[in-house]
Amino acid sequence: MTDTKRQANKQQTGLSEEEVLLSRKRHGANILTKRKRVSFGRLFLNNLKDPVIRILLGALVINLLMLFQGTDWVETLGIAAAVFLATLISTLSEQGSAKAFEQLSEEVAGTKCHVRREGKLREISISDVVVGDILLLGAGELIPADGLLLSGELRVDQSSMTGEGAEIPKRVSQNRELLPSSPSSLLRGCTVTAGSGEMEVLAVGDSSFLGGISREIQEETRESPLKRRLSRLAGQISIFGYAAAILVALAYLFNVFLLDSGMRQEILLLKLSNPTYVISKLLHALTLGLTVIVVAVPEGLPMMIAVVLSSNIRKMLNDQVLVRKPVGIESAGSMNLLFTDKTGTLTEGKMTAVSFHTADGKTCALPAFWESNSPLAEKAALCCRFCSEAMSGSDEKGRKKALGGNPTDRALLTSVMGIKTLGHHRLLERLPFDSTRKYAAASLVGKEKLTFLWGAPERLLPYVRSALREDGSMGSFSRTQIEKQLRELTAKGARVLMLTCSAEGISALSHASGIKGSLILLGMICLTDPIRASAPRSVAALQDAGIHVVMITGDNRETAGSIAARCGILNKECDLILTGEELARCSDLQLRELLPRLAVVARALPADKSRLVRIAQEMELVTGMTGDGINDAPALRRADVGFAMGSGTQVAKDAGDVIILDNNLASIVRAVLYGRNIFKSIRKFITLQLTMNFCAMGVTMICPFLGIDSPVTVVQMLWINVIMDTLGGLAFAGEPALPDCMKEPPKGRDEPILNGYMLNEILFLGSYTIGLCLFFLKAPHITRVFRAAPDHIYLLTAFFALFIFSSVFHCFNARTDRLKLTAGLGKNPIFLIIMTVILAIQLLFVYVGGSVLRTAPLTEWELLVTFLLSLTVFPAELIRKLLWRLRGKKNGY
Repeated sequence: MTDTKRQANKQQTGLSEEEVLLSRKRHGANILTKRKRVSFGRLFLNNLKDPVIRILLGALVINLLMLFQGTDWVETLGIAAAVFLATLISTLSEQGSAKAFEQLSEEVAGTKCHVRREGKLREISISDVVVGDILLLGAGELIPADGLLLSGELRVDQSSMTGEGAEIPKRVSQNRELLPSSPSSLLRGCTVTAGSGEMEVLAVGDSSFLGGISREIQEETRESPLKRRLSRLAGQISIFGYAAAILVALAYLFNVFLLDSGMRQEILLLKLSNPTYVISKLLHALTLGLTVIVVAVPEGLPMMIAVVLSSNIRKMLNDQVLVRKPVGIESAGSMNLLFTDKTGTLTEGKMTAVSFHTADGKTCALPAFWESNSPLAEKAALCCRFCSEAMSGSDEKGRKKALGGNPTDRALLTSVMGIKTLGHHRLLERLPFDSTRKYAAASLVGKEKLTFLWGAPERLLPYVRSALREDGSMGSFSRTQIEKQLRELTAKGARVLMLTCSAEGISALSHASGIKGSLILLGMICLTDPIRASAPRSVAALQDAGIHVVMITGDNRETAGSIAARCGILNKECDLILTGEELARCSDLQLRELLPRLAVVARALPADKSRLVRIAQEMELVTGMTGDGINDAPALRRADVGFAMGSGTQVAKDAGDVIILDNNLASIVRAVLYGRNIFKSIRKFITLQLTMNFCAMGVTMICPFLGIDSPVTVVQMLWINVIMDTLGGLAFAGEPALPDCMKEPPKGRDEPILNGYMLNEILFLGSYTIGLCLFFLKAPHITRVFRAAPDHIYLLTAFFALFIFSSVFHCFNARTDRLKLTAGLGKNPIFLIIMTVILAIQLLFVYVGGSVLRTAPLTEWELLVTFLLSLTVFPAELIRKLLWRLRGKKNGY
């Protein structure tokens, strides 16, 4: 039996049950291999490795050891709660990211397909399909595996794979390559939109085109900029805490063994000869040092980050930005390179017929040209109507709408839908548009029998012999003028179709011989996917923010370049346009050199996106990527921040970090703004926490040497922690996203959280507040203000109030890096409410706290002096800012 007969027999009967089992054993099942999913418990344990959480765990262990010395159990519980809650929130937010790969296998899990086996037609689950199966496909069906078309003709929506919106015709061909561009290849995950046919399955499961994408989605992504910065911050805090602990321990031992001995050798030797005394003092020094480490740890930081992220995520939803992975939005703020699609992001995603161009060079706007009712307009409208495969229908609200066909068909039909006289003609035969023929044709009868053709100008123009004028008369035309007109139109980013007609009848529709005879030129129609009105402004806003924007599209070089220039992407600094073929010929080293100039990638392939992201990340750039199709999922997953479009596939949405619900680049601008604001809020909170921690640590270190063992009690410290951790985080979470953020350059991946401005503020205000506290406790003209008491209860009550008041006023100082303290304050009303509530509760504690809070009611004068002294942190901060600016420093948060 010859190969041809064997193939024909196989197509008629399909595989036998024995052949099915053998094929499944040899080639595998039609299932995408799953990576073992990380359990909730394992993910929770992994999140305990967060850099700041590690410091907290160390502080927790130290506190547990110190419990045996009768130390602060409330602090221990507070740290344990902070660790648990922050880790739990992170785990819950990250658990959803595992869906990216699961969606690939679940996308079509419940779908059935029709297969011919043992000469019978059967309905089976997609997962049961094997290599060698003969599948029957029809309109609306999902292609379950990769293979080749054996018979029939199909139109296939490959947009989820290639990003191209046009429906691709598929026909039987000798080309057996399994590529989207192959005329007979059919790929898993694509949809049949029209026609019917039979296909032979050649690849299933992981061996399919979709299987290759699934493997890329499972790859681990690199560490986010925020996590990288937090790691560095954790190291800085650790070094500072350890150094301070050693210093305090040594200072205490120096005080005990030398100063208390009056520097006399005989007394020192006497103390050292008592082992019990030495061990007790060493243990106390160790305890004091460990206490300093605990105080230095900003235990509220993980919780504050969770609060500020979740708070801003809710706000962003109102701006059409849905955040799936919280850390992704902070990465958006650090982004300095964005690869963006054209269709639907820079453009409206709606192909529209905008103008008609006659043979004599006249340009006519649409639909005004159709309304002229000239003989030329009538015939051109007939060509648009009957050569289109789209049909007139209506949407859910009953409005007329073009349905079916490809975007070009729908655009042409929509353009002429209101012309009533078109219904007086009857269609005899239609030849759909084909990428190989590059034209569509229709034969119809009305007043006369005519054949209309529209298609690529370069395909039809060689057959044109004359032109129809607007009055219906025939005339000559200038081929040179037509070609010049074509160049001008394509240079503007438009898609141009040539409209022609023929009186030669049905012979013009012949498949084998192509176009017969001569054609009459009607004119050219211009179609555009309009650029969003906001696109140029959005591109400019991103560029002003220091973000390099690169457009990736399937359009040709001329069209892509025109659109990029109109959007502002193609400019003097970024003047390079590369096609997918040119990109493939570039080595990675060459591409690194070209990337700073790159503006457009035309005729791009799916793999180009992932390669560009990889190279950009190797250059330590924080990279963003937009996408909507299955083919975009690997690049979305690999990028530092993946922006999935709201109209895209579920796989793309699950692979992305952020979903842009309205598909608009302007929403990405807002995401960047929010991301930068979030990072600023985190910096402000860290400044506040470290300032007050530095102050608390300084007071803890110095007060024992001044004869004050416990200036702040355990319960008082709990209230201070509530202010610093929970309420402070909520207050800073409400900070508004100010447009000024977009005028700053993006933060580099290696830029530390603690910058020079923050360190200056922490050290200056922390030192001032330490001095203020010590002055308050020991200065005679201050202590005399307060009533005398054996346990100094009134002075210590006032000190507690002073510390709280100073903390509240430091919140105002940390909130803005401007000289004007109230700048932007009105846009964060929750901040004022929280600060007012804290002050009110503190006053309540002063008067009703009693023995629990170690407080006693103060007189009006005592309270006023305390309040006025705490207000001095405002002029202190103003002096610091002025000195900072006098030194020529400009950077803030």
